[in-house]
Amino acid sequence: MSYSQEVNEPALKINKAVQKKRFTKKKLIPYLFILPSFLFIMGFLFYPIAMVFYYSVQHYDISAPYYNRFAGLENFVQIFTQDKLFFPSLLNSLKWVVSEVGLQLVFGMILALLLNQTFKFRGMIRAVAFVPWAISGVLASVMWSLMFNEHMGVLNDLLMKIGLINEPMAFLANTSTAFGAVVIAELWRGIPFFAITLLAGLQSIPNELYEAARVDGANRWKTFIYVTLPQLKNTIILTTLLRVVWEFNNVDLLFNLTGGGPAHSTTTLTMYIAELAVHGSNFGYGSALTVISFGILLVFAILYLRLSRYEKE
Repeated sequence: MSYSQEVNEPALKINKAVQKKRFTKKKLIPYLFILPSFLFIMGFLFYPIAMVFYYSVQHYDISAPYYNRFAGLENFVQIFTQDKLFFPSLLNSLKWVVSEVGLQLVFGMILALLLNQTFKFRGMIRAVAFVPWAISGVLASVMWSLMFNEHMGVLNDLLMKIGLINEPMAFLANTSTAFGAVVIAELWRGIPFFAITLLAGLQSIPNELYEAARVDGANRWKTFIYVTLPQLKNTIILTTLLRVVWEFNNVDLLFNLTGGGPAHSTTTLTMYIAELAVHGSNFGYGSALTVISFGILLVFAILYLRLSRYEKE
């Protein structure tokens, strides 16, 4: 080793150490930027979820703290063997989700196809069509409760004028009409969501596909079946999955319109959880129901994505 190399060796080591330190800082900087978001998500999402799982195996009732203790699987056993409202509320949730998501998808598709056409004042009409989606659930429930009102509601007045009913009806207080009434109210609020997403999907379809279909002699119906729907497949799968989760967990409109009544005819599983946890203060039992609800949605999402082959697209 020459004299110059012996002199430069400490400088080379220092230079390598400085470069390594700079490289380490560059690697850490991105993680420092996402650290606040990570802490926020951990604090407001994962921690509450973990606490729900924790309380699901506890007898935790703030109105009777002297009975609080570890319960193990007692809450779950009671739900499946003794709870008389669990299966009816689960059935109501199934009816609610199927009717809402199915009808919102159909009417949302129709609205999206209409708004995708070229006509005068299209921009203004699009904005008006999307207004219900911007209205909060509480405000929407107040509006619809006034329209369904037996004494001053516009719906009763309209139906009496056209001769469909002879006297005013209490739509939200009748077990035969309450469920249909809340379905209509939520349908009005949910259609714009599908319309917005499907309209965005329609605008991304190349015109060449429609031109080729016209050249092949396809009519509008065949063009819709063989061109439009396949191109919207991924959008429909994703939006339907999101809407299923949202409607399954829907509380605000049901709570404000009927409170789960009359005679539990509109009590969904989420409404039942809200009644137990919020009004009954039984957080342990309510948490166990929440865990079951979470499991149902998780299994559904996995099976739905697998059967639709969404992950392979």
